[in-house]
Amino acid sequence: MKRKIFCVLFSILFQFCWAQNKLSWQGYFSFNEIKDISQSSNTVFAASENALFSKNIASNVQKAITTIDGLSGQTIAAVYYSEAFKKTIIGYENGLMIVINEEDGSILKKVDIINKQLPADVKKINHFMEYNGFVYVSCDFGIVQFNLNTLQFGDTYFIGDNGAEVNVRQTAYFNGFIYAATSNGIKRADSTNPNLIDFNRWILVNSGNWSGIENLDTELIAVNTSGYIHRYNSNTFVGFLQLPQAAVDLRAVNHNLFVTTPSVVYVYNNQMIQSRQIANLQILDNNLNFTCAASVGSQIFIGTKEKGLFSSALTGNAVFENNTPSGPARNNIFSLDVTSNVLWAVYGDYDTFYNPYPLDSYGVSKYNTSGWLNIPYSEVYDAQSIGKILVNPSNENQVYASSFFSGLLRIENDVPNFLYNEKNSGLESLTTTDPNYIDVRINGTVFDKTGNLWVTNSRVKNGLKLLRTNGQWQSYAISTILNSPESTNYGNIVIDKNNTKWIATSNNGVIAFNESGNTFKKITSGTDTGNLPTDNVRAVAIDAKDQLWIGTGKGLRVLSNIGSFQNDAQLKANSIIIMEDNLAQELLYEQFITSIVVDGANNKWIGTADSGVFMVSPNGQETKYHFTINNSPLPSNVINDIKINSKTGEVFIATSKGMISFGGIATSANDDLSNVYVYPNPVRPTYTGTVKVAGLIDKANIKITDIEGNLVYETTSEGGTIEWDTTAFGRYKVSSGVYMIFISAQDGGETKVKKVMIIR
Repeated sequence: MKRKIFCVLFSILFQFCWAQNKLSWQGYFSFNEIKDISQSSNTVFAASENALFSKNIASNVQKAITTIDGLSGQTIAAVYYSEAFKKTIIGYENGLMIVINEEDGSILKKVDIINKQLPADVKKINHFMEYNGFVYVSCDFGIVQFNLNTLQFGDTYFIGDNGAEVNVRQTAYFNGFIYAATSNGIKRADSTNPNLIDFNRWILVNSGNWSGIENLDTELIAVNTSGYIHRYNSNTFVGFLQLPQAAVDLRAVNHNLFVTTPSVVYVYNNQMIQSRQIANLQILDNNLNFTCAASVGSQIFIGTKEKGLFSSALTGNAVFENNTPSGPARNNIFSLDVTSNVLWAVYGDYDTFYNPYPLDSYGVSKYNTSGWLNIPYSEVYDAQSIGKILVNPSNENQVYASSFFSGLLRIENDVPNFLYNEKNSGLESLTTTDPNYIDVRINGTVFDKTGNLWVTNSRVKNGLKLLRTNGQWQSYAISTILNSPESTNYGNIVIDKNNTKWIATSNNGVIAFNESGNTFKKITSGTDTGNLPTDNVRAVAIDAKDQLWIGTGKGLRVLSNIGSFQNDAQLKANSIIIMEDNLAQELLYEQFITSIVVDGANNKWIGTADSGVFMVSPNGQETKYHFTINNSPLPSNVINDIKINSKTGEVFIATSKGMISFGGIATSANDDLSNVYVYPNPVRPTYTGTVKVAGLIDKANIKITDIEGNLVYETTSEGGTIEWDTTAFGRYKVSSGVYMIFISAQDGGETKVKKVMIIR
């Protein structure tokens, strides 16, 4: 019971700390898929999948808000800015509503729609319409009134037949009435009627399936789902213009009407005379899909599904400018690799059964101090479903990207320059009854200590490949240990200090191979064959104690000593047993584990398919962190991959809805003390974080004293970095002054002295 109370208190404290100190987190979001836009007199607001950004056209200042700042990772459906109340309202597909107060930057989450006793799939928020201090929220079930003064929801209007739910796409206020475009006709009600909750007050004006309705000065315009634009004649809506495509957005701004279809934006004046027509070819190409359009002052802004937000002069044929914040090509990063200086990301994926279909065509992205570089699909030799990426540890300018359909792509100096496939390398296509079908499924890759590249080639007899430094290929017959290698897919691969390769498989547990003696061994399910909970292994990692950590579709196992490969005929892994409420429990019991990575202090960062991220102690007995969407900026609990910058300790977490990083301090240990540094230095009065001493060797002893030699802190490093909270052993904050940091190796053979100045 005490443990439960502690966990609750920790969760509350953690959430408070997260809110107060965002410096521990960093977001790396894509803003390319614009869901909706809104505007004030001088600013455009654009909502992407789960983030918001704005641009002031007068000052040219751009701001972004993400889950790091308190937004939800759920998918955004609509956004609205109220200039009168200085508030931005965001509506989500699941019914969540967030209100951002421009005055103080506060964020308020409203869950009233989520909590309604309605099917989950009808709670999507489609549109906001402001009138007389209220926002009318159009949802898939009806309309909800929201008070902008009290920030409380009012009545809910179910305006379908006999008060049933109906999909309301958009509302408009016109000549004293509220009009609603729904999936079952256009309805209207007197805005002054105090009993709009009564469905009988909503009168059917036109039948049919309608996608939008908007007040254009003295006109009321509506469009149906087939793209037929109608004008209201005080009695009914009369069609007058058929669009070549269905409209995806309809809005009136500054006496102009903007009608958006996937390939064209039409601009009309308030007499419904077309003043401009913008095709996607005028911006990029005909593969670009528009999502919405509006204007701010004399500029038009167009949202796209693939490339973010574009703008140009509202009149004339000015060149379009991209206003999208820098970021990866997509939020759903499937895999990444990180060095001390650079991060690479890929987006091609496969499902839980290793099925890459439908094939993805997304390219590759790179991030460093210069920002993001997105290499498009057109430059990767048509490599599809690129699911893994690896930086050569001996040459950071050389990168290999694994396609789970097309082979192995080589990138050098940021330029893709070769695609290894079944025609020009030792890689093989899986075989089918169609001899013309080519499908080269490459996944796990790893460099050995001599610079050779090991590659897993799924669903072929010789599934383990080697690309030597001289360019020659060699194959190893996994068929010697597997009965049906043609049905086996491979996950990641790691190499231990003995040069043994450990390979995760989809249906044969873990395969171990050492070319010295050409020996294969297996760890599978069953008490006598390896003790795994399932043969579906998704991740393997080797820690600092030479243990193999194995993540499966049904939990975690650990091989206590990788040296047992040489000595034991049958390798056996064991679960980690922890005490929970005085009961013995299996760590991560039945969890679907997607990723395992070891930090510089030998802690394990473990990603799961639906439960977020766990960080456990070196032996697994203590769960130090459990990050989810509820207690952290994680945009999703679906974790695709985790990697760590060994120099800075930054932990990069790729989820299905965006990538963030946690500013960890567990950096890899250095070989000596020649590169020790202290930051920040000096520590200024406004700084609320910790002082970090980095560049340490493992097990270094650190003593911190004041200028008179009084000891205020002492610790031993685990990895390459330690933190000091600037207190005297946690009792009180130390005063202003210079503090000495004495560092020595465990055997006393090497020492270092540093200073840090603290200003209170």
